[in-house]
Amino acid sequence: MLERFTEPARRVVTESQLEMRGLHHGQVGTEHLLLALLRQPAEPAAAVLVRHGLDLDAARAAVQRLLGEAGAGIDGAALESIGIDLDAVTARVEAAFGAGALAGGAEAGRARAGTQRRGMFTSRARKVLELAVRAAQGRGDRAIGTGHLLLGLVREGGGLAVRVLRDHGLDLAEVERETERTLGAAAA
Repeated sequence: MLERFTEPARRVVTESQLEMRGLHHGQVGTEHLLLALLRQPAEPAAAVLVRHGLDLDAARAAVQRLLGEAGAGIDGAALESIGIDLDAVTARVEAAFGAGALAGGAEAGRARAGTQRRGMFTSRARKVLELAVRAAQGRGDRAIGTGHLLLGLVREGGGLAVRVLRDHGLDLAEVERETERTLGAAAA
């Protein structure tokens, strides 16, 4: 499917995995796609969000507040001062026991099981990618760009990305309209 994605859109998909790992989450969710999109500030889709008051730092802070960060209670700086690299330890544990192995509780077990069954992307994140493809097809666009990904995020409607957008006061209908206009201008 990614062969039709533009280079910036591919970067969003790739960097969503970096966002997921950086936050020590078990799967890529809609929130990671949103963060990765905002990592592309030169892209018109990211600019739409910034114009509406949401930048990468604000979005990342919102995701961390809403979901938390695995190991957030651990003082990485204190461990580093005695020669323990928390990221290296986490990577080794996850390599041995699977993504999210250090997350606690039944939810973490479900996340690990879901990762093994369904791959790295949550069902909502996969739906965003599907909706991005549909948005491009519906417009007659030959390639899927970051604007289509933003349309997919907005149209998915129920993921954490949408919650972040709404919590920051963004009008989803206006974001969708402006993204459509941006895509139309790029095609002209």
